[in-house]
Amino acid sequence: MPESRSARARAQSGAAALPPADPNATPPVNGKDLPLIEDVRLLGRILGDVIREQEGQAAFDLIEQIRQLSVAFRRHDDRKAERKLETLLASLSHDQTTSVIRAFTYFSHLANLAEDRHHIRRRQFHERAGHVQQGSLAGALQRLQQAGTSHEAIVQMLASSYIAPVLTAHPTEVQRKSLLDAERGIAQLLLAREALLPRELAHNEEQIQARVTQLWQTRLLRDSKLSVADEIDNSLSYYETTFLRQIPRLYHDLEQQLGHEGLPAFFHMGQWIGGDRDGNPNVTAQTLDYALRHQAEVALRYYLTEVHELGRELSMSATLVGVSPEMLALAQASPDSNEHRHDEPYRRALAGMYARLAATLRELTGGEAARHAVKPQNPYARAEDLLADLRVIQSSLKSNHSAALLPQRLNPLIRAVEVFGFHLATVDLRQSSDQHERVVAELLAHARLQADYSALDENGKRALLLQLLNDARPLRVPGAGYSEHAESELAIFAAAKRMRELYGSRAIRHYIISHTESVSDLLEVLLLQKECGLLTGPLDPSLHAQAAEGQALAQLIVVPLFETIEDLRQAAPIMREFYALPGVADMVRHSGAEQDIMLGYSDSNKDGGIFTSNWELYRAELALAALFDGLKDSHGITMRLFHGRGGTVGRGGGPSYQAILAQPPGTVRGQIRLTEQGEVIASKYANPEIGRRNLETLVAATLEATLLPADKPVPKAFLEAAATLSQASMDAYRKLVYGTAGFTDYFFASTPIREIAGLNIGSRPASRKPSQKIEDLRAIPWGFSWGQCRLTLPGWYGFGSAVEHYLGRIESGSKDTRESRTRRLQKMYRDWPFLRTLLSNMDMVMAKSDLALARRYAGLVPDAKLRRRIFGAIEAEWQRTQDALTLVTGESDRLVGNPSLARSIQYRFPYIDPLHHLQVELLRRYRAGEDSTRLQRGIHISINGIAAGVRNTG
Repeated sequence: MPESRSARARAQSGAAALPPADPNATPPVNGKDLPLIEDVRLLGRILGDVIREQEGQAAFDLIEQIRQLSVAFRRHDDRKAERKLETLLASLSHDQTTSVIRAFTYFSHLANLAEDRHHIRRRQFHERAGHVQQGSLAGALQRLQQAGTSHEAIVQMLASSYIAPVLTAHPTEVQRKSLLDAERGIAQLLLAREALLPRELAHNEEQIQARVTQLWQTRLLRDSKLSVADEIDNSLSYYETTFLRQIPRLYHDLEQQLGHEGLPAFFHMGQWIGGDRDGNPNVTAQTLDYALRHQAEVALRYYLTEVHELGRELSMSATLVGVSPEMLALAQASPDSNEHRHDEPYRRALAGMYARLAATLRELTGGEAARHAVKPQNPYARAEDLLADLRVIQSSLKSNHSAALLPQRLNPLIRAVEVFGFHLATVDLRQSSDQHERVVAELLAHARLQADYSALDENGKRALLLQLLNDARPLRVPGAGYSEHAESELAIFAAAKRMRELYGSRAIRHYIISHTESVSDLLEVLLLQKECGLLTGPLDPSLHAQAAEGQALAQLIVVPLFETIEDLRQAAPIMREFYALPGVADMVRHSGAEQDIMLGYSDSNKDGGIFTSNWELYRAELALAALFDGLKDSHGITMRLFHGRGGTVGRGGGPSYQAILAQPPGTVRGQIRLTEQGEVIASKYANPEIGRRNLETLVAATLEATLLPADKPVPKAFLEAAATLSQASMDAYRKLVYGTAGFTDYFFASTPIREIAGLNIGSRPASRKPSQKIEDLRAIPWGFSWGQCRLTLPGWYGFGSAVEHYLGRIESGSKDTRESRTRRLQKMYRDWPFLRTLLSNMDMVMAKSDLALARRYAGLVPDAKLRRRIFGAIEAEWQRTQDALTLVTGESDRLVGNPSLARSIQYRFPYIDPLHHLQVELLRRYRAGEDSTRLQRGIHISINGIAAGVRNTG
């Protein structure tokens, strides 16, 4: 960092601002973190100036007083400061409280921008120094080279690979697009400071202040509930800023490092928003149409812009350079007759391509292109046709000494069209199995084939469904009065068929069945596909020797989602029985030979706790891999696991690199899909550089998990120990959550779950049913609520008891001792990626938890006896888990292996604490009967600020 900038920052910080914390309370600053601290101080000072200007000096002084008391409480567990803070907060008006909450919330947002910039800065430093970083492409290729894997083997593996992050919406997404756009502007200005001269910094600060003023004057919250269309539009902004440009760049980097041009297209994008109906009545055939139409518009407008820019750049004259015959033909086919371009074949061709893209945009979306050199005409029928034209240009440039022009724009555009087509991202359809059963039952009743389908046992359902799948006749009766639910569900299947015809077969490819519990759940979706023309031909052609249709072909992959502990245990048996049915394996082979299976991290955790969820996922993956090894040999069918990971560790969150490498041996094999959810999407992909790093991590981990030689088989003793730990952990977790009288009341009183449910932050209800039962609550707000009160209970509860049980209850006759079992746990942590990653994530969650703050939330529970009993049990388990982590990992301090997060907690968390104190105060008032729009707004803004500060809470 230039000394002039540092001195200038100090000189201008004479007025107090939100940061830094009290010098005596703040740990010493690491030298490499000085640029981060300076950025945080700069943004904090500017925010302070804006608050002083907008709200007045008194408001600023109040914010500073609360900050100082909060820091004293955190750093020193100062009870006197706590009492002063409580008295001060109780005396504030609603307006004062909201003003303070807004200040600390915006500081959390700005601190995130500074941290993201520092991550990029540190990565650039390491790259310049020649350091190979874990999780980078360079690091993965280095490890593969050391293992003797050739570049040819890597290219061959990528040819059959499928890697796809899938963006989803959920009820705890707290970011508004308006704020994201403003924050992106600040991030760009912060980045620009690195290259500015001292005299240019003042102007840069003025621009940052303008953006911070915009933030302060922009509503943090939505006045109306978020619609599905809003969620779709929000998600598409990440394509415009990050994915459309960074994914082609990722391919280019990999090609450069492998020395291989034209890598096969293995990276894809997925999307749930607009197609995920499970528990969301607002998703319909209309929203599916909206999603794909707007996705197509984003892709096509990007292509139009890039083709226009190519027309500006490829100004070569045919009188000076050679042009291929195919290129000349493309130019001659163009309607562009401008005499000034008569000798510029590339420009003429691109003008014609622009006209075709403009016509495609109009046909698929109804939109109009920004420019018209010639009027729109002759739309492209398929993205492959556009690709063919672009490759004609590419080939001509290559063969006529113009290859230097390819990397800047044409090659990235070709790669973008390969990856995104006209559909941008594959939209998954999802619905709960019981909803499919309702539709099938209604169809059969109206067709007079089965009066009460739902009353049949599993064997009866299978037999009937197989019979119907082999019958060419449709089930729907013309003129029959079907329910609104049945019509809506069938309309989705019909829309999927239409969308695939419009936007290409990759537009919709997967149909996910939530709560898959039986083979009939899969067959029902096949039957609904058949009813709408998405499945053709008999399932078992041997029954129809004279049939003209041939082998059955399903356009959508039927994807079971196994969610609960019991579902995970039944995953392999269900899939084995499904593939044993006549014609199923042949149908899948004929339909693309791909079988996706989705594994749910959220509900399995809510069901059985963190350790058991991870263990049952591990076991299910091994069993499924063994089953599909046989199907690969017999039918060439590839299994692809789809990991339903959330933002929090309790929902499968944590670093993606370590998570992929921790998958059981033989379960990745170049095939992986995983969900990206909520505010985690913003933290990973709002910044393009951070976004590319996260995309690179997915590829690097998949390469390593697939191609690195497998370690020795996991010792039987490890597996037995894990099984014992799992059972004890689940027992402890379920005893608290489902077996403790009053726990539900404690949860609803000590967390802001009710207030979260009232936020306009998602199109999906927070609970599956109108009840106050933990069983019915969605796993997302369950985890989000625990993050708000800083207990983060789903991410660690039960592990301490499990270790205590494992070490303390040794069966008579066993050769084990407490010491030998301790050594075994420590060896498991060192040698087994599964346990190492799980405990690393627990370590992160424990570091983010705070019992002192959690105790303040517990004070919201009106029943003092219940409060003491349950918080006491949680506190005891928290300490057991801390002790267990120390024993197994050998580290008494948390985050020893995660210095960047440790830095974040050290420098930033003191400024999140005031939001917790203020939230508790407002919740207390609200629940005491005070009810005003301002009070509710204050609570909701505090939820936003805490989520932004902690980052992976949803």
